[in-house]
Amino acid sequence: MGFVRMTLVSLAVLAGATSAQNANLKRQVSQLRPSYDFVVVGGGTCGLTVADRLTAALPAKNVLVIEYGDVHFAPGLFDPPTLWITPNPDYAPSWDFLALPNPDMANRSASIQVGQTVGGSSAVNGMFFDRGSHLDYDAWTEVSGPDWSWKSLFPYFKKSVTFTPPPPAVAQQYNYTWDISAYGGTGPIYSSWANFQWADQPVLDKSFRELGIRPRTECAGGDKEGICWVPASQHPVTARRSHAGLGHYADVQPRANYDLLVKHQVVRVVYPRGPKSGPPLVEVRSLVDNHLFNVTVSKEVIISAGAFHTPTVLQRSGIGPSSFLGTAGIPVVLDLPGVGSNLQDHVGPPVTWNYTKPYEFWPLPSQMRNTTFKDEATAAFNDPVAHGPYTMAGGNNAIYVSLPHVTAQYKDITKKIRRMATDGTAASYLPPDIRSNTEMIAGYKQQLLVLANLLENSESPSLESPWASSEPIALVWAFLLHPLSRGTVRLNLTDHLAMPILDYRSGSNPVDFDIHLAHLRFLRGVLDTPTMKQHGAVETGPGAAVAADDAALRNYTKEQSFLSFLHPCCTAAMLPKPKGGVVGPDLKVHGAKRLRVVDISILPFLPSAHLSSTAYAVAEKASDIIIGDWH
Repeated sequence: MGFVRMTLVSLAVLAGATSAQNANLKRQVSQLRPSYDFVVVGGGTCGLTVADRLTAALPAKNVLVIEYGDVHFAPGLFDPPTLWITPNPDYAPSWDFLALPNPDMANRSASIQVGQTVGGSSAVNGMFFDRGSHLDYDAWTEVSGPDWSWKSLFPYFKKSVTFTPPPPAVAQQYNYTWDISAYGGTGPIYSSWANFQWADQPVLDKSFRELGIRPRTECAGGDKEGICWVPASQHPVTARRSHAGLGHYADVQPRANYDLLVKHQVVRVVYPRGPKSGPPLVEVRSLVDNHLFNVTVSKEVIISAGAFHTPTVLQRSGIGPSSFLGTAGIPVVLDLPGVGSNLQDHVGPPVTWNYTKPYEFWPLPSQMRNTTFKDEATAAFNDPVAHGPYTMAGGNNAIYVSLPHVTAQYKDITKKIRRMATDGTAASYLPPDIRSNTEMIAGYKQQLLVLANLLENSESPSLESPWASSEPIALVWAFLLHPLSRGTVRLNLTDHLAMPILDYRSGSNPVDFDIHLAHLRFLRGVLDTPTMKQHGAVETGPGAAVAADDAALRNYTKEQSFLSFLHPCCTAAMLPKPKGGVVGPDLKVHGAKRLRVVDISILPFLPSAHLSSTAYAVAEKASDIIIGDWH
């Protein structure tokens, strides 16, 4: 069977997976087995990866995945009939969260989307498929232990993905560069570059080089400070989105020991004889008729419900901060204050400008408003080998710049971080309900010291700014890659089964603003480069007057920051229990027998990357750990 045909078949399998012919897709309790060896809570990026690997390696063991959503077609970010980064009517379902108003960000609220479908957020994300710096993952080992270093994770990054270089003519046309040694795997998730870029993509590339940022041949091999080409999680021939619902579910069915139960919510895990007598029962609610039932497990339960829903399941189970559980009226099974704490996300403000001289490039995103151009682009995308504008997935470029390369005052910033970690003030920046908890304070202090070292390293990115075009809106974002502020995820006290309450608390640690201001002032420099002057770039925000005044620039940051770049993490952190941890390096929940967490909630702090690629690597490594325990 040919490469293109295989891909079209796998897409058809997912689209048709709701049919009764798929015996492994379950919709009601009567279709389930009497018991399961493993239950995976959540059919998203990590949950499906784990289920795939366990069912393949342990054919005599059966696995049940329980997913809140259903099977849906998941188009790419820029598939027809979109124009340019606009909503697609075929978009897979998602939860739309609105966090509490943030007093440190002008009382504005973060808006966050999370996938509510088989495939989870890998089915709805921006498809930007980068990896963090090796220094990020090595820094995890300083707070979590040596098992999760870059050296240990790199093979799993490679294992998780099949990377396809562009054809030579396309590579030459767009100056793509790569190092195949950073890849080399044959994983079920595809990554590639589009055979198209907007005509003004080189404008910012050239401007950033003139600003002194060095281009990198490859940024997926662990060295990431500079200008990077970033692949997308899409198939190299069809340009369709590649996600866990395809690679780790549809493409491996039928598999006799792999069941998927959709349209059901895991309410909690239950330890009838206490948390030392696991594995627990899994209490499940049907979303169709609200029927409650228990699933019996013989080996272990793996929670993979994501940064928001994993802590929610744990809290409903009586595993979490005892003070909050008491407020919620839930009996305490395990007092783990880190459950739902340590919330982080990438945030940041933009630098904006207008062009005052003729800007004659073709084609540009505004061409998508031309009916003829759009129709031709759609036809090109639907060819057996897709080509043209719709093969774009948003963008394939970003700069990653360290704090020492951003500002000469970087040591003043890291000195502030170290001071608060040692003078007793760090606790005052934690969420109020854990501010006096000795475990959470100890863990936060250690994170601050590790992050200060990371920020002081000239090879460790502090700033990210992705781009694809300077049109129709001319701006560059200033992502804060390593925020110091910490938020919370807590059960809704009026309805424990409803979406949880998010308190992002961005900017609650004031040093984050010192870094934001440094990032903005650095990025403004791009407008003084010869290329930008050639095109008559005139700054519209923040502007010279605002940038010259700390208070004014801080207010600009509060009012203009994008409060979530959709990278929430770290709410069931892999840390020692005395440091506020929820899981250990083996991802077992502290004090809970045969209960693990495998998703991005286990990250101790954010890497310098969008999280999809890291999620797959974490799940691949976790799968090997679990298989090793049960083989």
